[in-house]
Amino acid sequence: MADADVPPELRDAVRLLETLTGSVVLDVADSHARWELYGAALTSNAARPALLDAVVSETDAALASGVVGEALERVPRADRETWVRALAPSVRAFSARRAHELGILEDLRSGTGAGEPGPELVDGWSDWLQLRITTEVSDPSVLRVLAKSGRTKRIRRAAEVALD
Repeated sequence: MADADVPPELRDAVRLLETLTGSVVLDVADSHARWELYGAALTSNAARPALLDAVVSETDAALASGVVGEALERVPRADRETWVRALAPSVRAFSARRAHELGILEDLRSGTGAGEPGPELVDGWSDWLQLRITTEVSDPSVLRVLAKSGRTKRIRRAAEVALD
């Protein structure tokens, strides 16, 4: 995309993020430069609302999806749906699943999960979630199910190690 092709809303969102983060984007048409700016904004609670506006205006759907993927672990659970809906419908599915799985992970970490998961439930969890559980959840009943029914050998082994 040429600089002249950058929509005004995206240009304005980038300028606001520059102000909030102290970063400078020399070429607003450069998606790599915007990614760097967005990364700086992710680390700033004050810049996150403006970052959400930038995601809505972002013309590069893959870039927007990457930003939302990073933001999901940094924003409160109640705000995740807003971030997912900021994406174009064509790239929303991955982030929607990640938001859902982060909720599962948080519930399991806090012990408020829906009881002992069975193999059929675990089978619906992504490899990402299964691996994160092996390092972040201490509930032996969950780890035993993963040790027996985890999708990959790596997951099963990690769960066994976590049980020891």
